[in-house]
Amino acid sequence: MTEATTGSTRAQITRAALLDAAREVFVASGYEDAKLVDIADRAGASIGSLYHHFTAKSDLWITLYDEYTRRQQHRSARAFRTALAAGEEDALRLFIAGTRAYLEGCWEERQLARIFLSGSGPAGFGLLTRQRFREWLHANSTLVNGHTRPLSDMLVLCLTAMATEAGREVAAASSKAKARRMIDEVLELMGRLYPAS
Repeated sequence: MTEATTGSTRAQITRAALLDAAREVFVASGYEDAKLVDIADRAGASIGSLYHHFTAKSDLWITLYDEYTRRQQHRSARAFRTALAAGEEDALRLFIAGTRAYLEGCWEERQLARIFLSGSGPAGFGLLTRQRFREWLHANSTLVNGHTRPLSDMLVLCLTAMATEAGREVAAASSKAKARRMIDEVLELMGRLYPAS
């Protein structure tokens, strides 16, 4: 292994440790009260190293958010593809399969879901989340509307908003059993919006 490779690997390990520490500190303290020195200490890194990898506290927050949303998108897309491969062609049922995976991800990553869906974060984070919502809305419309019983843009908007709000509640559930009941109920309600013909 070359010296450059070793340095690159070490940098990746440090960056990952900083993100893990940032997640822990943000979950424990919230965005406003989180201190960069606490994040660096928890990661076993220096403040200089933290600033080498991230420009500010907001950069850590947004990086964690981007990674979380990417995992959620992968969960939903995988569930959608699995349902499609199993022969499902109904657009609403495909949407619901993806939504179930998203909501289960909200429970699995409830600590992050709670902080990201709480409305706190750096200046401009609300605008970023609205932009990502629009991107998710467009992706949802594109995915489901090549199948039987296409969904109107307004129905996709309503369903996506329901999924987002349900995710907030699922993440705050007091138990896995309660989270599952919430997920089942919201998916059943979604099905009522566009009943089988």
